[in-house]
Amino acid sequence: MSAPTGKTKTAKGGTGGRTKPVKSVGLISLGCSKNLADSEVMAGHLLKAGFTLAPSPDRADVILVNTCAFIEPARAEAAENILAACAHKRNGKCRLVVVSGCLPQRYREAAAEAFPDVDAFLGVDELDRLPDIIREAEARSDRAHPVPLGIAEGLPTRVFSKPIEALRLSGPVSAYVKIGEGCDHACAFCAIPKIRGRLRSRPSESILSEARELLRTGTREINLVAQDVTAYGRDLRGGNSLASLLRQLDALEGDFWIRFLYGFHNRVTDELLEVVANSRHILPYFDLPIQHSDPEVLRAMRRADTIQAIDTFPERLRAIPGATLRTTCMVGFPGETEEAFEGLLAYIERVRFDHLGAFIFSPEEGTAAAEMDGLPPPEVAQARHARLMETQKRIAREVNRARVGTVGRALVTDWYGEDGLTVRMAHQAPEVDGVTHILHAPEDIRPGDFVTVRVTGCRGYDLTAKLV
Repeated sequence: MSAPTGKTKTAKGGTGGRTKPVKSVGLISLGCSKNLADSEVMAGHLLKAGFTLAPSPDRADVILVNTCAFIEPARAEAAENILAACAHKRNGKCRLVVVSGCLPQRYREAAAEAFPDVDAFLGVDELDRLPDIIREAEARSDRAHPVPLGIAEGLPTRVFSKPIEALRLSGPVSAYVKIGEGCDHACAFCAIPKIRGRLRSRPSESILSEARELLRTGTREINLVAQDVTAYGRDLRGGNSLASLLRQLDALEGDFWIRFLYGFHNRVTDELLEVVANSRHILPYFDLPIQHSDPEVLRAMRRADTIQAIDTFPERLRAIPGATLRTTCMVGFPGETEEAFEGLLAYIERVRFDHLGAFIFSPEEGTAAAEMDGLPPPEVAQARHARLMETQKRIAREVNRARVGTVGRALVTDWYGEDGLTVRMAHQAPEVDGVTHILHAPEDIRPGDFVTVRVTGCRGYDLTAKLV
């Protein structure tokens, strides 16, 4: 795969005679929650350097597009947003366009060629350099043919903490806390290690400091994220692990929830399950992408180390009361036969995941899978994806119907309608799962409050409930 094309016209006319320095930055953060955490790091450095964050990109001196480049649809979305920002600049509505994240990190030269109106590109190892890069871009005299700035050679080696620990772009109630960067897995289909580098875990005290400040300023839901949260601490000395980190976070005072998102099911240890089962704040929510269930497909994916755990981990996790299982599957991988796909469907029927996402294999440049034979035709892969999601839609509907009448704790996240509330229950992670709506609620209940609700119905992936 190559970087997105769709070239922009080179901007002309420089700054139009304006000498007022740029001060406001409008942020467009694309992709996953880990990218959003990077956006918070950059926003913190901007604020520390005296810049302001514009309420929207179309009201900013500088538009910053933080990109994802994991698969082709993500690159297409990035290209669309970059082109729109460059058009905004050509129309004189902003001064500079800066592009950061996975796309320029992966496609250093191709990105500069595809988007000549971009004033600076920022790699994932240079987040703290953003203020200086903006000032350098602003100071250059040849604005008609800008030379891209800010992308270091080689794989990333750093892991960042937020300069403003309580800064969150996900709203006042919920926050993502990145506990590590990079990945040591060698999955045949994944380019993340080539983009983000090897595993680097944040020191636990840095994570605890951020969590304390978030809780002090009103956060009630902390979501730990990384490329593989279950690998946390493997690169550190002193017995660091996800289990030990969760123990420390669980000891913090206050009324709040903790989730950990995206791990490997074969790295869920008995110690980790014990910590979750006996915690005060940690939700038994397990986001563990299996990718597939067929042993031969998993071997081709270079995930043979997960084969043994495929049939045992759901039972182990569901021994914890209230456990929620989310997974992700890939269809259309090279060598996936109809028999292998039918086996995956049967596995999904048997396990009955609470939540499941799926995507079609995308041959990523530089990965082992891109060179493999036996790729199913696109129409076959699309049909398999549709069948898988239709199966999961039915399972999710049955799971949600079984929740009707149950009572549980919920976090108020927003208002809904004229006098209702949107709440999140323990089995609903932000952004990726459904939500729960309360149609009528007292005026004194506000986002950030915990309430007890009884589920009254389901609408697709969402639930309805009433206060108890």
